[in-house]
Amino acid sequence: MQLRFRSLESRIVTLFLVLIVAVQVTGLMVIQRGIDANARQAISGELNNGAKVFRRLLEQNAQNLRFGARLLARDTAFVAAIGNNDEGDRATIESALENSGRRIKASLSMLINDERKITATTNPVQSAGLQKMALSMLDAAEAADGAIGIAIVDHRPFQIVAMPVKAPITIGWIVMTFPIDRQLANDMRQVSSLHTSVLTRDQQGHWLSAGSTFVGPSAQVVVDQLQALGKETPTGPFDLTVETAQYSARVMSIGEDNGQTASVLLARSIDESTADYRRLERWLVALTLGGIFVSALAIVFTAKRIAQPISALAVTAKRLEDGDYKVQIDSRREDEIGALAHAFDSMREGIAKREQEIRRLAYWDTLTNLPNRAQFVLLLNDALLEAQRRGEGLYVLMMDLDRFKHVNDVMGHTFGDALLRQVAGRLQLLLANRRQSSAQVARLGGDEFAVLLPAAGLDAAQLMAADILQALETPLSLEDQMVDIGAGLGIAGYPDHSDDGETLLSMAEVAMYAAKQRTEGPVVYDAAMDKSSAKSLSLLTELRHAAERDEFRLYVQPKISLETGKVVGMESLVRWVHPERGNVFPDEFIPFAEQTGFIRILTRWVLEKSAELCRELTSRGHHLKVSVNLSTRDLLDQDLPAKFADLLTRYKLTSGSFCLEITESAIMDDPVRAQHTLERLSAMGLDLSIDDFGTGYSSLAYLKRLPVNELKIDKSFVLNMENDVGDTKIVRSTIDLGHNMGLRVVAEGIESEAVWRLLADLGCDQGQGYFMSRPIPADQLFGWLEKWRAPVAVATPVVEVDVSCAK
Repeated sequence: MQLRFRSLESRIVTLFLVLIVAVQVTGLMVIQRGIDANARQAISGELNNGAKVFRRLLEQNAQNLRFGARLLARDTAFVAAIGNNDEGDRATIESALENSGRRIKASLSMLINDERKITATTNPVQSAGLQKMALSMLDAAEAADGAIGIAIVDHRPFQIVAMPVKAPITIGWIVMTFPIDRQLANDMRQVSSLHTSVLTRDQQGHWLSAGSTFVGPSAQVVVDQLQALGKETPTGPFDLTVETAQYSARVMSIGEDNGQTASVLLARSIDESTADYRRLERWLVALTLGGIFVSALAIVFTAKRIAQPISALAVTAKRLEDGDYKVQIDSRREDEIGALAHAFDSMREGIAKREQEIRRLAYWDTLTNLPNRAQFVLLLNDALLEAQRRGEGLYVLMMDLDRFKHVNDVMGHTFGDALLRQVAGRLQLLLANRRQSSAQVARLGGDEFAVLLPAAGLDAAQLMAADILQALETPLSLEDQMVDIGAGLGIAGYPDHSDDGETLLSMAEVAMYAAKQRTEGPVVYDAAMDKSSAKSLSLLTELRHAAERDEFRLYVQPKISLETGKVVGMESLVRWVHPERGNVFPDEFIPFAEQTGFIRILTRWVLEKSAELCRELTSRGHHLKVSVNLSTRDLLDQDLPAKFADLLTRYKLTSGSFCLEITESAIMDDPVRAQHTLERLSAMGLDLSIDDFGTGYSSLAYLKRLPVNELKIDKSFVLNMENDVGDTKIVRSTIDLGHNMGLRVVAEGIESEAVWRLLADLGCDQGQGYFMSRPIPADQLFGWLEKWRAPVAVATPVVEVDVSCAK
């Protein structure tokens, strides 16, 4: 029976085992404490009873002594012998004392006369030690017809009885003693099962043993432990250790004689007292261990009943994760786990159905029921492996329908979907008629289709491509409408071009776009076609890296008032300092940035740098209007006005700080959205300028509605004005048109003083060009402003401006 660490089964077993063991051990400890407390309480009771029993033994001995002494004191012959008081009667008295003492086991018998002197004794030595105690008891004995006391002689305690002899007056006293020694202790041991030690304590506090049921050194150990307790003798039970055995003991005082005390120590073996309890305790331990073992088996069984089905469900879930939806789940149990298994089984069926539908949606086109691009790539890769194994060729045909976007725009998407279904059906019919059972047609997306031709050569692929184009050239009839479509078709194959499916498909796509440009029928892929694509991809990557690595530089070209020679503004331009190519001219990357959408990042960068420059110019006393070019994508950005407002706020600039230049073609790509954006920018107070005016295709009527402030004449008309009368006429007409519309006119491309003079005579407001300054780095503008001098004929102060760009 193995349990995996940290598994659900092991956690259940561990938890319940810990709980059961804790409960059982706690109960056992409580019982043990109860047993110990009950044992102590029982021992204490035994010691109390033992003290009563010992006192009772002393009383019985005293009564025996008293009875024996009374019998002798009332014996007529004994009384007569005492009364005669001659030598012959003295032997009779001593014999009577000895015989009477022997009967009652007295250790000493003596006679004290009426003069209170010892006249006869059975033990002269002991009599001398007891004389004082005996004489002190005579008055009490005469008054109470006998007296009992405790005497200590040579550190040994004795019971002493004094009985008066009367005839009828008191003529003497009989004194008898009984030793309190080991014999009495043994009697106590037999009666009560208590170890008994008779002890005396002298005036200095030293304990001495007078008799004990403990044998040999054990008796002395008891004395030593009592001595170690000090002068204060415990009044209640206390523990003793005798030869590794534990005893509960009690000391009882039985008398005092001349500063010495006589005591009895009663001791009960704890081990003997708790023997029955210990047997019960061992049974309890055995029952506890047995209960834990049985509980452990039950817990393990229960845990397996719970955890194993869950583990099986976990394995099933793993197989479901791996895509195996045929696994069977046992849901026959009627409990909650059975309900969980049933829910798992229902989930398995649901997931299988949904995944089947997802696969259909992922790999099949729902409109035409043809394989989609993902499925086509899988089929292509499989066909490539088979072609490599057999040493055969394989070709891919990719086509893109002509004029499909126009059909969608004019007839609607529903009509376009029906058109795509007819094209798919026509392609399938063509392959069936050509008995190309192994060929596969697919819709890759939009109006793009592809055909896979396994086991085919280039001639067969070109022949099939020609048949496809011919089939598509036949007009289609939809909803009483005849639709004439065509297609651009590209061809790529193995082993001529590539052995990778995705690459082969990409090559066919390149050839297809080349075919659409040439309109000369199907085109077979050529490596020369793909260089521009790779170059474009590389350029986009490098542009992104350039933004991240701060490789762009801001350049500016000053704008001059042609009438006064004042510097009134500047146009912001961007340059790219490539770490390997060096300076990259704008004509090389700006058009590509506009096509890919990267132009928005460039525009945002130019605006930020221009705002920084404008703020720095203002701080130095130069107030110039900054012109920035906007692309078509910038105009289509509906958030552009909000971005400008944020820029002006952050750099603390007024809206008059900027003039935004827009080309005519950018406006005409989406006139409605462009006009909406321009109106919002104009409402903010920004100047708007039409750049490269004269080269676009806008109508004057539409131009009149735009909220622009400035026209920039394209440099192609300005460069050769002094030599070409036609260019001069165009420039004059443009200036007049701009002024008639209330617009400021700016000429770019001024490269000589003569062109400056000519433009000034024609009334042109401002100009920029190489004659005044080439585009220069932004950080060199301050030096240029200090050095700028207008032509001599133009009398004007240097670097005075009339437009502020600061608050």
